Amino acid sequence: YWPDNDSVRTDLLDYAYEIEYFDQHLGQMLQLLQDAGELDNTLVVVTADNGMPFPRIKGQAYEMANHLPLAMRWPQGLAQPGRSVEAFVSFIDFAPTFLELAGVDPRQSGMQPITGLSLTDILYQQPHTDRPDYVLIGKERHDIGRPHDQGYPIRGIVKGEFLYLHNFEPDRWPAGNPETGYLNCDGSPTKTAVLQRRYHPAEQHYWQACFGKRPPEELYRISTDPHCTHNLAANLAYTETLQTLKSQLFAQLTAQQDPRMLGQGQLFDAYPYADQRQRGFYERYLAGEPLRAGWVNETDFQPE
Repeated sequence: YWPDNDSVRTDLLDYAYEIEYFDQHLGQMLQLLQDAGELDNTLVVVTADNGMPFPRIKGQAYEMANHLPLAMRWPQGLAQPGRSVEAFVSFIDFAPTFLELAGVDPRQSGMQPITGLSLTDILYQQPHTDRPDYVLIGKERHDIGRPHDQGYPIRGIVKGEFLYLHNFEPDRWPAGNPETGYLNCDGSPTKTAVLQRRYHPAEQHYWQACFGKRPPEELYRISTDPHCTHNLAANLAYTETLQTLKSQLFAQLTAQQDPRMLGQGQLFDAYPYADQRQRGFYERYLAGEPLRAGWVNETDFQPE
């Protein structure tokens, strides 16, 4: 879903260099622990907070946005190192893991219940049989740039080899409105290259995949389509799969009392944007107020 040219390739090389730079610093951190004699006694967790900051990834809900790297090192704590474990792990699992390893009993801590599950069953042995064989994903508002600071609500479920996504407001722009620069996507040479293809029919599919409006439902076989480029939602051969995943997703959301399932999605839309300086960006920008969005380029702004 990106053009294959020198600009995009150079952008990807820059990103790879940043990862290499991080790896160098991680090595220095591990060396400090080694010098202190604590390396083998320390649980080291390395992960990322989101997918790469490129169009159709960061701020979205596809496989590349949510399937993140995770490396854990703890020689004195891991049982049977080298095991291959196929289990879903989420960020919400980290807190109960650290608390349990620190000897904190959640029932006596005075804290509210934690949704996540401790990962100690995986660290010490095989995963518990009651560990979920699926993971729920979703988003509301990731950035400004739409009328009334609205978000792009998505809920999804990953199970087996499939990803099902439900877009609750498909009439909205998933990466933000064109006239305010698609603010839900950082400016970059890759973003510029994709936006330039919007007005070229032979290459417009790049823009559509990254910034165009989406259908209410999306279904991807991520085992063979990890980039989520072939939507199977309208394929009759996958109707049963879609309905099964949708039913499980909606049942979980209803049990959680998700406002989107209770017909109260406006509660999310009504939350004021945290940065008061940026509130009402869409209306203020179109009214001519000189506003700055430093994370995008001036050429990112396009007519709707």
